[in-house]
Amino acid sequence: MIEALHARARRFLRRILTRPRIDLPLAAGLFLLACVGLVTLYSAGGGDLGLVGGQAARFVLGGALLLLISRIPPTVLRNWTPWLYAGSTALLVVVAILGEGRGADRWLDLKFMRFQPSELLKLTMPMMVAWYLHPRQLPPSWKDMAVVGALIAIPAVLIAKQPDLGTALLVAAAGAFALFLSGVAWWRIGLLLAAVGGMIPVGWHFMHQYQRDRVLTLLNPESDPLGNGWHIIQSQIAVGSGGVFGKGWMHGTQSRLEFLPEHTTDFIFAVFSEEFGLVGVCLLLALYAFIIGRCLWIAMEARDTYSRLLAGAIGMSFFVYVFVNGGMIAGMLPVVGVPLPFVSYGGTSAVSLLSGFGVLMSIHANRKMHD
Repeated sequence: MIEALHARARRFLRRILTRPRIDLPLAAGLFLLACVGLVTLYSAGGGDLGLVGGQAARFVLGGALLLLISRIPPTVLRNWTPWLYAGSTALLVVVAILGEGRGADRWLDLKFMRFQPSELLKLTMPMMVAWYLHPRQLPPSWKDMAVVGALIAIPAVLIAKQPDLGTALLVAAAGAFALFLSGVAWWRIGLLLAAVGGMIPVGWHFMHQYQRDRVLTLLNPESDPLGNGWHIIQSQIAVGSGGVFGKGWMHGTQSRLEFLPEHTTDFIFAVFSEEFGLVGVCLLLALYAFIIGRCLWIAMEARDTYSRLLAGAIGMSFFVYVFVNGGMIAGMLPVVGVPLPFVSYGGTSAVSLLSGFGVLMSIHANRKMHD
């Protein structure tokens, strides 16, 4: 029996290591986006090669995970999903006990690296929702929607308590997209949105003061231009001063003169806008649109319900990251600490995103074939 298990394991490894799994258009888009990110980060970081080298190393690590995951069949990923979801949720509990961070318990120190477990839920959350809905009749019943709501709420609440409201909302959105793509009737969606809207006054009561200040600052940033409104005002100045064609690479003033806070992370899009202008922003958004569109095409071609819901949720979540960061630096949304994918500096985020695209590559390789 042991020899039979060993033989099955060898066949499995041979299959996942030899079969091609890469969607070349999506891979090319991701590679180009990573290059744009490194070029922008070099300028935003004042020519710090160590900063760029660290981000490049994370891209290499994420790329290796992408290649590995792309060779794992979606059926295997589906079988692993409950364990991955449970493990990543358990890590949130560990973070609550042992976590560290700047004013928040978000990170685990593994000595050789610092790790943010909440990033894992951006992938394992839609995986879990897709896993639950896969064997059930669609569109889902109220009972199934309630179960999905519980699956989303547990990790979202744990992340919000860190506190990290931005990531909690992104994780919840990732799970909600998988539910939305399952064919929920519009009238049910309307009722759910109305219920969420009704909970806003209650949620306001439980928000931290700095989170309330961010919302109030969005409405009137000039009320505290040297305090809470500083981020939005300086970001808008950077975006506006770029004009149509920008000031040129390495010639942005808001970041180089230290007016723009968090210019290598949350507000790096403002740096890019100042240096490359409206034309550069449009080209970057076109690249993001291409990647998102390719994700949705892969979802449309998926073989089964699990793969379709998961691929669609990953693509829609990627859109939300870009939309929220862009709205944040333009002063249209509150500052919630959401990085610009593959452009903002951040190791865990880049690795987790590339892992998610590895899942998409796997789904593409196992898509339904047409005659």
